[in-house]
Amino acid sequence: MRIPALTNLSRTISRTEENHQWRTAAYLVLCAVALLSPSIANAAGWEIDPVRIELSPQQQTAALTVKNSSDQATSIQIQAVAWSQRYGKDVYLPTNELLVSPPIFTIAPKGEQIIRVALRRQADATHELSYRLNLQELPPPSTPNFMGVKVALRVSLPVFVQSLQGGVAPKMVWDIARMAEDQLKVVVRNSGNAHVQISDFALYVPGNDKPITGESGSSYVLAGQMQEWLLKTNSIEKIISNRLHFIAYTDANNIDTEIVLHKP
Repeated sequence: MRIPALTNLSRTISRTEENHQWRTAAYLVLCAVALLSPSIANAAGWEIDPVRIELSPQQQTAALTVKNSSDQATSIQIQAVAWSQRYGKDVYLPTNELLVSPPIFTIAPKGEQIIRVALRRQADATHELSYRLNLQELPPPSTPNFMGVKVALRVSLPVFVQSLQGGVAPKMVWDIARMAEDQLKVVVRNSGNAHVQISDFALYVPGNDKPITGESGSSYVLAGQMQEWLLKTNSIEKIISNRLHFIAYTDANNIDTEIVLHKP
């Protein structure tokens, strides 16, 4: 699976979750390019383990370790938010349903900090609950002679809570429509009661091993929600029939099937 681990300036990292290896430590490197400045300050490197937290009625607490791999001390603030989706867009709201301790801390160079995460409410009876932990670096005050660019790292980690009844699972329905001669709209609807994480997918003309289009990068579709992509085909080979070979990789199951195109 290809999950990028780089982020731009002050942008939430939303692709740090490895599809099949999320329990291993993720090394997050902040890269910045200052086009008009002579230097860059406060570039930071974190190691976070795990990069996804899963709670349950039986396991309502978890530990998160953050390591500072840089040569400078770093201060971090953590905020828990309730995570939902609407029309394919993420929605975040402040919440007190997760307890995070400590919420603010400073890690010495090459040091580490253990964070405790606890669920403060009862799990839902039938559906998975979803949250995110936003880790925000707090940059130190500027010095009078500083002429560079200060860069603050921000990382967002998903938290999922299994239902009281257990047995939650996603249920994906894929739909692909031809929008124009060189465009396809790919839609996935999750009618299940748990999230699905889509790592990447590709579409092929039957009998050809070169994809005509696809998407790479981690996307979550929460229970009862949908996601869509408008993609341009990149092959000179025309789509003659109304069928394409479809391959997708998810944390629920991998898909390798033939799919019928339709008009929107």
